[in-house]
Amino acid sequence: MELKLQTGYRQILGMALPISLAMLVPQINFITNNIFLAGLGERELASAGITGVYYLIFAVIGNGLNNGLQALISRRAGQNLPKEIGRLFYHGVWVALAYAGVGIFLTYTFAPLILKATITNEAIATEVIDFLHIRIWGLPFLYLYVMRNALLVGINKTRFLVWGTLSEAVVNIVLDYGLIYGNFGLPAIGFNGAAYASIIAEATGLLVIYVIIHWKGFHKQFSFFEDIRWDGSQFKLIFVYSSPLVVQYAVSIASWEYFYILIEHHGERALAVSNTMRNIFGLFGIFSWAFASTTNAMVSNVIGQGRHDEVIPLIKRIAMISFSISMALFIALNLSPESFLSFYQQGPGFIEAAIPVVRIVSVALLMMSIGTVWLNAVTGTGNTQVNLIIELITIVIYSVYVYITLEYLNLPITWGWASEWVYWVSMFAMAFFYIRSGRWRKKEI
Repeated sequence: MELKLQTGYRQILGMALPISLAMLVPQINFITNNIFLAGLGERELASAGITGVYYLIFAVIGNGLNNGLQALISRRAGQNLPKEIGRLFYHGVWVALAYAGVGIFLTYTFAPLILKATITNEAIATEVIDFLHIRIWGLPFLYLYVMRNALLVGINKTRFLVWGTLSEAVVNIVLDYGLIYGNFGLPAIGFNGAAYASIIAEATGLLVIYVIIHWKGFHKQFSFFEDIRWDGSQFKLIFVYSSPLVVQYAVSIASWEYFYILIEHHGERALAVSNTMRNIFGLFGIFSWAFASTTNAMVSNVIGQGRHDEVIPLIKRIAMISFSISMALFIALNLSPESFLSFYQQGPGFIEAAIPVVRIVSVALLMMSIGTVWLNAVTGTGNTQVNLIIELITIVIYSVYVYITLEYLNLPITWGWASEWVYWVSMFAMAFFYIRSGRWRKKEI
């Protein structure tokens, strides 16, 4: 198997497009969840916004582990060290399970206290907490699932990503329809039915993808189980390299939860509208995230080959492709935002309130298409501490802005959503100047 990557457009697209498709399926899955829940009422759609962002906090912690392990695997691939790839993957699985255990513990101990203290609507607070006590048990399946991302992207076998996500989506849609409304002979659980459906779907996706890994013989090729002894140096490498990314992603999404709590103070309609904006980010941002993941893997692989001078031209190529695709999506979204919003079946008043926010969010998607590529280039260089510093500075600026606009000045939520402009411009500027400085050239992992 050829583990060393080239940096041309064909190689970029060959890696990024399967990742995009793999990301598209769960986003359709997530939007379907919200459409089914919207059928229960606007309050349920509003509650889904908070539960979704809360679970997303832990999901992106998994992404932090994934991105860290992915960069490490890509570096070893560039160095053509297949057995080291297997050792990293094996130890990464145990690190992921440990993080999942911490997430479950926090959800049952501290989360209810925080949510009850910050959500003003008691009915929404109770509904959110009950849902999360069920939903959080999907975390071990999710974390093991994202570990396969790290492996398949790191070894440039992204075409196999689709099967796990496709099986997960099919199961989730069928069970959503069955468990929320009581179809297919299943009990009508209502709001919490979406939680059970998602857990079973994540377990299904996990099973399918690990069957594929064994079917293709990757477990033998990379010696996953050849040496299962505790190796402290491997755990330390994964933990030290991934921890800044875990904290970075957790802080980023926690700030988004803070944003949604401030939005909730503006009423159920504002919260329901904002929940659909998160769906837009999820659906229309998949290409940006896919190219960001590609940047992480390719930059790390190229550095592992010692081809440092090709890094910045590679980043520019990926950023250009990412922006071009996002521009096409931007045009499509702004030509007919009503078409997307009508899926939520909330009436003309809801659509009228949401369209100005769609305009703001669509511009932010263009900014994200470039900013996230450059930030993930920093990840690929191995300087994850720099990622964390960039994120922390950006979050401070972001949080101050949303507090002033939404809470202190009590401006309409369109001003609050302009915080995404502030976020992506700040992040891009710092990542761009760091990469251009060349300080990453001395970093070894």
